[in-house]
Amino acid sequence: MPAAIYLDDNAASPLRPAAREAMLAALDLAGNPSSVHRFGRAARRIVEDARAQVAALVGAPANGIVFTSGGTEAVALAILGSGRRRALVSAVEHDAVLAAARALPRCEEISVDADGIVDLAALDRMLGADASDAVVCLMLANNETGAIQPVAEAAKLAHERGALILCDAIAAAGRIRCDMTDLGVDMIALSSAKLGGPLGAGALALRRGLDIAPLIAGGGQERRRRGGTENLPGIAGFGAAAAQAAGSLADQARI
Repeated sequence: MPAAIYLDDNAASPLRPAAREAMLAALDLAGNPSSVHRFGRAARRIVEDARAQVAALVGAPANGIVFTSGGTEAVALAILGSGRRRALVSAVEHDAVLAAARALPRCEEISVDADGIVDLAALDRMLGADASDAVVCLMLANNETGAIQPVAEAAKLAHERGALILCDAIAAAGRIRCDMTDLGVDMIALSSAKLGGPLGAGALALRRGLDIAPLIAGGGQERRRRGGTENLPGIAGFGAAAAQAAGSLADQARI
């Protein structure tokens, strides 16, 4: 039979060999990352190494990375854990972002032009004089059209009025430069599966000094931002995939 040709990379990228190797190595460990014995410390080292690898991909502080079950949980944690009561979301955001935003007391959609680019003038009006109760949600690259949004400009407007801004970089990370400082955003959502890592792993990156309320209560995992024993193989594979994606950004223009 002819070899299969996979053409759905934006939904889930094929697993990178390096990610598979990292996952297999993690599966051989018996320790819980929260345990203080040597088995637990070995598992914790894998988690923290992966945290640094994911942070480096988006220019975030390592202690600002919160591992999640995927991109959907990452955006929900950002929006619902932000403490804000109002969400301003572009009309072309992913359904996961729209669903979480609509769970807040107020949710308003920002219009886009014929090319799917957010209307910054409309955002400016909607923010009003004081938007300290708001979180703005704007993706970096659209997962269906590939349109690149003016995130840095939107972040400047948001911060001038006291709003937070979440950037869904799930379709962008590993494909174009995605640096938290350059973009000026407060939070970035990521998915392992889009980078050649395993399904079922994701992360929310927080800027330095920002914290969020957990959606999942439990133990003290993830600096009390997400309860539950860490998905060690998934996190290990995510970290390996993020490191390779960061190293291959220069090749994306050819692709």
